[in-house]
Amino acid sequence: MKITPNAAKVYFLPVQTRVPLKFGPETLDSVTCARVCLSVTAENGDSAEGWGETPLSVQWVWPGDETYAERHEALKEFTIRLADAWAHCSRPGDVLEVGHSFQEQELSALHHNYNENDRAGKEPMPWLAALVCCSAFDIALHDAWGKILSKPVYETYTREDLNRDLSAYLEADNDSSFENQFPNDFLITDAPTTIPAWHLVGGLDPISPDELTGDEPEDGYPVLLEDWIKKDGLNCLKIKLRGNDSLWDLARLAAIGKMCVELGVDHITTDFNCTVQDPEYVNQILDSLSADHPDIHRRILYVEQPFPYDLEKYPIDVHSVSQRKPLFLDESAHDWKLVRLGKQLGWTGVALKTCKTQTGALLALCWAKAHGMELMVQDLTNPMLAQIPHVQLAIHAGTIMGVETNAMQFYPDASAAEAKIHPGLYTRDKGTVDASSIEGPGFGYRLEEIQRELPPSAVEVTRE
Repeated sequence: MKITPNAAKVYFLPVQTRVPLKFGPETLDSVTCARVCLSVTAENGDSAEGWGETPLSVQWVWPGDETYAERHEALKEFTIRLADAWAHCSRPGDVLEVGHSFQEQELSALHHNYNENDRAGKEPMPWLAALVCCSAFDIALHDAWGKILSKPVYETYTREDLNRDLSAYLEADNDSSFENQFPNDFLITDAPTTIPAWHLVGGLDPISPDELTGDEPEDGYPVLLEDWIKKDGLNCLKIKLRGNDSLWDLARLAAIGKMCVELGVDHITTDFNCTVQDPEYVNQILDSLSADHPDIHRRILYVEQPFPYDLEKYPIDVHSVSQRKPLFLDESAHDWKLVRLGKQLGWTGVALKTCKTQTGALLALCWAKAHGMELMVQDLTNPMLAQIPHVQLAIHAGTIMGVETNAMQFYPDASAAEAKIHPGLYTRDKGTVDASSIEGPGFGYRLEEIQRELPPSAVEVTRE
């Protein structure tokens, strides 16, 4: 089967956080979600509309010196330009053929031209930012593909429905081959409907009553970490660290780790958000915990992206870290080629994100699994529709442990309309989220049942 995109609509949905979220040196207190409707036609004349959504998380995708407003508007502008490119995409193919070729050709050219012309003399927009802008369209493409085939999308990544095997996209570094291999060969065939949920402990989150300022929201949701753990039955905590203040980082880990021991939380991970320059920084923290707090050290399941995300610019040998704990690429894992470079440098796992495109996540997943790397699925604080493909990726990927999901911490009310149809996806109960409400073709959004009023579209483009 081959499909061709022919129309695209973009909506921008503003979301305000209830409490701030610290990303490395910056703090997030609001975000704009890009929601996309992409229309496709199939070679047999059938047509379908697919939907995708991604938070345009400025602080994560584009850390830099430009003002937040400048970067935020640039992301929205680039997303609008992508609508025209997707609507006029002229290469028919299956979902991977279209998604892969768009990223390799149209997106690459648009990104280059945008930086050369529109941002001449200014700070260039990172490739990661371009991928995130593109991801809402790519997710919508996969949703439409499933609808064309009248199947849940994860049932379509097979030799029966795809035109080419994985060797068309991937190169193996070992004795294995991607010939006659398809994504479903690397996916969980009998995916669970419930999955452990990771809670994000931000750098500004209060963990004890003496850290409260009196300005905390009184909206019925917890503020203190202990209250979150008890309310949601949490068993997995992801701890944001500074990466440039080892005493603070170690004290933070010790304090939260002590609470984990007392409350029976079994798993933690550390996230430095690309702020560390020297592996010894991480090694010393891990060694200190091992010596002084073995119960806390034992709970660290993996370490996430301490080092600068541009692996080609900063090819740091990280074997000394991954000999201590599993070490996962996050911001660096733009595509399978960078995952391959990461493995050579000593990284042992990959944190997948739908916000880097569904196509890219699937291909990175297959390459990583074929080469013995472990997987995780990380959040971009996904609310509303963005949560649904995010959780589905996790339940089909076979992760080291569950899925990170934290929109219910930072803007729970933003997803009120979707939560009425998918209650288990937007709350955490007994430390898990529940995807059993997902049903139907594509991503199973059940969009016709969700009573959300969208703002006026920012752009509508139709191929003439």
